[in-house]
Order: sequence, then structure tokens, then C-alpha cells
Amino acid sequence: MAKINMRSALPPPLSGSYHNAYKHSCGAFIRSEIWACIAPGCPAVAAAYAYEDAIIDHGDGEGTFAEVFVAAMESAAFVLNDVPRLLEIGLSYIPADCGVAGAVRNAIASHDAGLSWLEARDAMLEVYRGSSAAGDPVHTSPRDREKGFHEGQQGWDAPSNIGMLVLGLLYGEGAFDKTLCTTVNLGEDTDCTGATVGSLYGILHGAEAIPEEWLTPVGRKIKTACLNLGELGYFGNQLPATVDELTDRTERIAQQVILRRHLPVTLAEGTPTDLSDLDVQTLYAPGHGWSLLRNLGQPVYRFDFFEVAVNYGCAPIIRDGVPKTIALTVRNTYKVMENLNVHWYLPAGWRISPSADARLFLPNAYLGTPEASACFTLETDAVTRPSNRCVVELSIEGRPTAMTVPIILLNGNSEPHTCTAVGDE
Repeated sequence: MAKINMRSALPPPLSGSYHNAYKHSCGAFIRSEIWACIAPGCPAVAAAYAYEDAIIDHGDGEGTFAEVFVAAMESAAFVLNDVPRLLEIGLSYIPADCGVAGAVRNAIASHDAGLSWLEARDAMLEVYRGSSAAGDPVHTSPRDREKGFHEGQQGWDAPSNIGMLVLGLLYGEGAFDKTLCTTVNLGEDTDCTGATVGSLYGILHGAEAIPEEWLTPVGRKIKTACLNLGELGYFGNQLPATVDELTDRTERIAQQVILRRHLPVTLAEGTPTDLSDLDVQTLYAPGHGWSLLRNLGQPVYRFDFFEVAVNYGCAPIIRDGVPKTIALTVRNTYKVMENLNVHWYLPAGWRISPSADARLFLPNAYLGTPEASACFTLETDAVTRPSNRCVVELSIEGRPTAMTVPIILLNGNSEPHTCTAVGDE
């Protein structure tokens, strides 16, 4: 769905949200580990990478919150071997009222109450569950069908699966076998939960903690069927052949991230032994409400000194004769206040109010909130193209350069008129 949206020119996070019933699914958090491994001990950086990754195909859905939560935990696990505290750190990076956060708290409460892992599973699925795979109850066990666990919102899978992952961590009691087998036996999307809990376990305990009886049958070679081997393997041997080679590559990228971002991290052999000076509070999300979630669901364009968020309302569409409101929020990231000139370039025949030109005053952080917003209403008698492109130009008097922000509106004439959010009044 994200690829279809991107072919229609919709940028993230619209590419992951529009018409995407599976934006609440597990496809993002299974990619979380790489961000933690290139930003070890720096969960804010790992979570930022995870967010930019997840919004491509999960937009403003629970799938994005799931990847951010897990990436933050995994990054912090490089310097903190305390599962309850890691869960708190992960929760600090996502909205407290989202489904993923609720499922995590549900798992913690069941474990603290002394429930068995199977009772904890049922307690999870009573509140947090999607539908049977492909919506067909045959994919759900008779036991679960009797409990009504096959009935749920299609694609709403990330909360329950993150919950299962947390249950596996808590009931695994630090043993590899018990952690992995409990997680997989809890069910749901077990390749996702098993792989992610295994990654987190490896970060916490190191490869030497994995029993040989598990390592020997698997080996160290990498075999993949999901990439174009002819293009990536035969020409230049670009794919890593072993886990060890992949690890070396990842470590080199981590060194680059550490140097480029001036992170307070030094890579060394083994697990951390002296962290007496570690301020655990620095591992939590910075500030009240994590900044990347400030414009959730909106494309954000970042320039040297400014960030521009585009609020499309409930959908990036326009209809014949129906006004469409677009809200722009510009944030000043520099130390100097400024006036920005705003100018819209529109398709022929389109109208805009209050005007195609405006001016925004941007204070700096010392003078209060360093941002300004403006709403513009677009209208046309006939939408003639499937995808319609406008451009907003932002410029400063006396400076030769300009910032340009694309505005993409799809033909919404066939869309149901169910929108009530700002942007489609």
C-alpha cells in the first residue's frame, strides 16, 4: 500500500496512512534492531531513525509506535540490563494513550499479579487483538475461537504482538530457551515476536549466552530469498555472507553515527562493566512529549534553519467544488528570529483564500514557542488529474535562496464523504 501511495507522489507519513488498513500491523517493528545497533546507548537517536523508517509504510499507526518503542528499548539495553526499566524507557518515546503502550502495561500488570503466561496471554487478547489472518476464523485455533479471539479489527496487530513480546521477556526470566519458546508459544505473529525478543536478548546478554544447541543447527551463514541476488550478490558481492561480516558492517556504521552526531558513546569488546556514572534519566525521551511526535501524521520538511509541517486534515484529497484546507506550521530551529514570505504555485484554474501570498513571523526559542501556523483553503471546479501538485515557496527578503514544499492532493471525487476533520469541512 505504501508503494502504491508513493507512486501517486504521497510522501511519508501519508504513504503509510492513506487507505492502509495495516498501518497498525507488525511490519515496522521487525526492522527496529538495526537502528539500535547503529546508535547503541542512545535511544533518542535510535528512536528517531525508527520513526523515519516506520512512517514510510505505517504512517501514524500503531505500527510506527511499535517500532519506536522497541528501538528505544534495544538501544538502551546496550548500557542498561534492567528489563522493567527498559520497558519504562521505551514507553517514554510513544503516546501514553496508544494501543502499544496499553498492551505493554497490560503485560506488566499480568506478570506482577502472578498470572501464568497462558493466563496473561488471554488477558492480553481480551483487550488487544486484531482479526484472524486474512479475516478467516479458520486461521485461529478452536480454543481461541471459543473465547472470541478471532474477532477484532483487521490489521490491528502491533499492540497484541508487542504485548506478547513483553510477556516473553518477563516470563523468560533471563534464560534464552525460556524467553524464546515462551514468546513463540504465546502465538500471534511469531516470526516477528520471536526475532525481536531474540535481538533484545542478544543485546542484553551477548551471543555467548545463546546455548550451543541452538547455534550449531543454524550456523553463521546468511541465506536470503528476499533480495535480488543476481544484482546484489553476483556483481560486487554486496551481501554479507555471514553473521560476523554483517556485524562488522553494522559496527562501522555505528562508528560513523557516533562521530557524526558527537554521541557520548565508545564501542568496546564485551558488555559494559562500569556504568556507575550513567545517568539513567538521559535514556528517557527528552522533554515533555517527544519532539518527533509533535506533527504526527503530517509530512515534515526540514531545511537548515526551519521545519515545515503540512496538515492535510483527514486525507490528502480534493473534490470538485469542495474547499480543501491545508495548514502549514513552520518552526524556527535557529537562534535568530525571522520573517518568512509565503507564496503558493497552483494548477491552472485553482483558487486559494485568503491569498496566495502571506508573511509569517518566526520568533526564536528565547521569545517563546518558535513557530507560526497559517491555513489556506484551495478550491477548483473540476479535478482533472489523479494526482495534483502544488508548491509552497518560503523565502526571506534579501536572501537569494528559497525553500520549496510540495503539496500533493489526490482526486477525491470517488471518496466517501465521511471526513469531519480539519481540511475537509
